[in-house]
Amino acid sequence: MSTNNPIAEVFGFPTDNMSERAKYYRENRLCPFHNRYPNCTKDKADDPLGVCSVNHHGSKVITCPSRFREDWMILKNAAEFVWEKGTKWTSLPEIKLSDADGHSAGNIDYVIASYDDGGMITDFASIEVQGVYISGNLRNPFKKYMEKPCVDFQWDGRNCPHPDYLSSSRKRLIPQMLYKGGIFKAWRKKQCVAIQKSFFETLPELPTTTKNKADIAWFLYDIVYNETEKLYHMQLIDTVYTEFQAALQRVIYTKPGDVGDFVSYLQERFGERTSNAPETHSVFELL
Repeated sequence: MSTNNPIAEVFGFPTDNMSERAKYYRENRLCPFHNRYPNCTKDKADDPLGVCSVNHHGSKVITCPSRFREDWMILKNAAEFVWEKGTKWTSLPEIKLSDADGHSAGNIDYVIASYDDGGMITDFASIEVQGVYISGNLRNPFKKYMEKPCVDFQWDGRNCPHPDYLSSSRKRLIPQMLYKGGIFKAWRKKQCVAIQKSFFETLPELPTTTKNKADIAWFLYDIVYNETEKLYHMQLIDTVYTEFQAALQRVIYTKPGDVGDFVSYLQERFGERTSNAPETHSVFELL
């Protein structure tokens, strides 16, 4: 596959997969990963941006949250963290969450709930799914590819799209941990985060704990290529267990640099301003 191709998967298939099934999904703009509707609805329902993952420095980076729904392993793995084997449970998507004043705290991607023989809920936990934002224009290369899909697609346009991990954490992940996560912590309910391993590695190193003591389980996934099928399949690579407060403190607060370096920089900027400043006079000199 061309090294100038920023797109890894389109409508669930690698861009170099020219099988009849791949063509069928592209022509009908279908999502194989359990989207709410049969068709892909990313960005625009009538003109979906059907990119599931992108190429970046030799790896595949998941950009669409629906990509994490493959085989629903995110639900199964979360349930195994929260409850003992044999527990009856179900899942509910897009659950509204409110604070004590009735103000919206946003939606939870999934709530998994255990229930008894009478159908009464006995416990619950949250699952948040976090893809990666993209910097640059992804629709242009996608549009060009869709005009004529080919094995060796190349993109020579400007503003080549690439993952924006910093925005993904600061604008999405951290606010979720602060607001929605704080509510679940107060309720003493477990939290699960489904995230790609490459994204997790851009976060500060989190202090870990044991599975039994953990408030949060971070499930680190990746997509691995199957040569026979010519498809990528999602796999659980690792699970990291953390306590809520310790993880939050580490994610929120940036490790400070040397204060002396910052003062030197201020002195340098101040010196530039004073050396280049125009001649000035006080108001008393002009009287």
